[in-house]
Amino acid sequence: MGAQKIIIDTDPGQDDAVAILLALASPVEIEVLGITAVAGNVPLSLTEKNARIVCELAGRPDIPVYAGCDRPLKRKLVTAEHVHGKTGLDGPELPEPKIKLQEKHGVDFIIDTILQEPKNTISLCPLGPLTNIASAILKQPKIVSRIKKIVLMGGAYFEVGNITPAAEFNIFVDPDAAKIVFEAGIDMVVMPLDVTHKALVTEKRNEAFRQLKSPVGIAVAEMTDFFERFDKEKYGSSAAPLHDPCVTAYLIDPKIFSGKNINVEIETKSELTLGMTVADWWGVTDRKANTFFVGDLDSDKFFSLLTERLGRLPI
Repeated sequence: MGAQKIIIDTDPGQDDAVAILLALASPVEIEVLGITAVAGNVPLSLTEKNARIVCELAGRPDIPVYAGCDRPLKRKLVTAEHVHGKTGLDGPELPEPKIKLQEKHGVDFIIDTILQEPKNTISLCPLGPLTNIASAILKQPKIVSRIKKIVLMGGAYFEVGNITPAAEFNIFVDPDAAKIVFEAGIDMVVMPLDVTHKALVTEKRNEAFRQLKSPVGIAVAEMTDFFERFDKEKYGSSAAPLHDPCVTAYLIDPKIFSGKNINVEIETKSELTLGMTVADWWGVTDRKANTFFVGDLDSDKFFSLLTERLGRLPI
């Protein structure tokens, strides 16, 4: 069965960076056709730059990076420098990228790739707001029936929200885009805060990254050192959650995760609960299931996989 062909859609972000590194370290399971950047954790000018920086860190300057949408479909951009720092990749000292940004718009790359490749062979892996994905669906609806699946990080049910009391950041930034994607009828796997908050980078786990003694291992440890200060203070925990790599790990070994097929609707009208993922976890409505909503993971297996794969990247 060959490697799964994917497009990573992202707004790096330290945890986005780790998710990209994990994908690039796993060529047997994952073939990254390209990376599309979107505005989210920081503005687009930084997310596309950060994506190129990460590809170079991984020793993969061959991965094409495309700039996508610089703002949500209908709303003002909300960013998260308070978590990720002013660059989005604060922590390690990383050089300016030599990789050139592709001229094609990220949305057009998504559309063209899905139309050119055989049907049901491309999976989309959004790690940030869903603006690029929704824009591609709106611009060319034909791609919907050709996408194999979408595996994304976003939303919450039991954990509720991390940017507002009711909403997770990725969905909150562009709830209108999320609504389009969740209602498109595409096979979807969702990694909400409910599972990512169980992927905690303890001191022991972070030291394992550092002990790889490679540029990648040290950079990942320094990224985690930076953003964990915010998360520890916010959540009152002894460690910080590593959100986005859950998407990549699922592609490599879905048995690490557990969840169930449920209906998820996106709130776009209420000022109080804007961006909430209304997840029918208990099946109390007759709404048709539209996502596999992940609720738990084996965190030891997750971090063993992550550390082992990061260790494969260039020394």
